[in-house]
Amino acid sequence: MIRLLLLAGGSLLLGACAFQAGGLFQPLNPVVASLSQREPDVPYVPTPAPMVEAMLDMAEIGPDDYLIDLGSGDGRIVIAAARRGARGLGVDIDPNRVAEAANAARFAGVEGRVAFRRQDLFATPIREASVIAIYLLPDVNLRLRPRLLTELRPGTRIVSHAFAMGDWQPDAHREVDGRNAYLWIVPAVAGGQWALTGADGTRMLLELEQRFQEVRGTLTAQGRSFALSDATLRGDKLRFMAGGRAYAAIIDGATMRPDPDASGERGWQGLRTD
Repeated sequence: MIRLLLLAGGSLLLGACAFQAGGLFQPLNPVVASLSQREPDVPYVPTPAPMVEAMLDMAEIGPDDYLIDLGSGDGRIVIAAARRGARGLGVDIDPNRVAEAANAARFAGVEGRVAFRRQDLFATPIREASVIAIYLLPDVNLRLRPRLLTELRPGTRIVSHAFAMGDWQPDAHREVDGRNAYLWIVPAVAGGQWALTGADGTRMLLELEQRFQEVRGTLTAQGRSFALSDATLRGDKLRFMAGGRAYAAIIDGATMRPDPDASGERGWQGLRTD
């Protein structure tokens, strides 16, 4: 049974029956020319200071975060995040921008919490980030999208200045001085079949279809099937109603368990079966 489909544009389709058909997508592995030969993927246009602060506000960045700015320019987003206590990495293909950012970090007194590298954004390891910042172009966002969905951990926040992610709808949107800021929260892989065991030993089957953070499905117990209502997925946190009962789950790979910080049914456990 197919439970993870990535279309060429980077669409995330999960479940026994996806919201729309698509073919299997192989992870993006572009052939990268030497940096000295590469042209920038986007022109350098700095993000205005009010937008920088809005993006960091939307990401709720704090001392526990590690931000990676893909195409960091003069380093202003990474430096602003460091002023809020976060650690950060900025990558840019232009050596002049990298040097400028490093000097700005020293001037701001945050050089101990940040680093800047001359690096191709498509070759930059991103898994350790808790926040990704981008100000790219629409086609570059779509080229990057498969990596964001498959390499980042569920719950990682992505903030973008100006440009969206195609049909991956943002979790939040804000307008700042006529400019758009977007937030996405990387969803866990929820789509597929799950065997649930209730606190009283009742066996249940949860079948989920997923498209990005949108989920729908059915819960079958004791011969009765219930369509899910109010189903939401935010990072690794799944919420839904079924048969008049509320469920709040944390998805951890192939297991699912009640969220101790939310109200809902207790004592059950879930295991992926597909």
